[in-house]
Amino acid sequence: MHVQEWLETVPAVSIYLLVGLVIGLESLGIPLPGEIILVSSALLASQHGEIDPFILGACATAGAIIGDSIGYAIGRKGGRPLLAWLGGKFPRHFSEGHIATAERSFEKWGMWAVFFGRFVALLRIFAGPLAGVLRMPYWKFLIANVLGGILWAGGTTAVIYYVGIVAESWLKRFSWLGLVLAVLIGVTSMLVLKRKAAKAQGAVREPETVGASE
Repeated sequence: MHVQEWLETVPAVSIYLLVGLVIGLESLGIPLPGEIILVSSALLASQHGEIDPFILGACATAGAIIGDSIGYAIGRKGGRPLLAWLGGKFPRHFSEGHIATAERSFEKWGMWAVFFGRFVALLRIFAGPLAGVLRMPYWKFLIANVLGGILWAGGTTAVIYYVGIVAESWLKRFSWLGLVLAVLIGVTSMLVLKRKAAKAQGAVREPETVGASE
């Protein structure tokens, strides 16, 4: 069933909880379609008065901030062995190349890697756990986490909701375009990250090969 069609059958309270839970789990480090669920729910809110966009945005923001914070705590406690375990469970998301790319982002941007990572589909699952593994000071992580969560979750909800209000009659017939756009953005960002991850993984393996030959 279409995501938005399914959401129409769910009570408003359940949608708030679902959005907060999915985004929270994604931010914690579990690969889930948080952005697609949020966009679908915001579109639905623009067409159905039962769903309050302010509550929806607040739940999405809370899920993002709390999920990232839990991920940070888990990463800080689990350390490098945690990343190795995640690589075994989710090799497509937590490969050596992806982790190397994320680490380079943290080295370059510091706390703002957490902030900007919120807007990149694949990096959203890395930010919290990796910040903990790398022992980023919690106050720095918290500032970037809160700002990123508010701007991404709240901003996405507001933009999609008001676009839906302005173009309500158009979106009623072509509401799937919002989801297609969200998917295209997510896939594009993922492909870019995968390309960078492949280069990083090659750079990681090259020294190992040289060392073995010596």
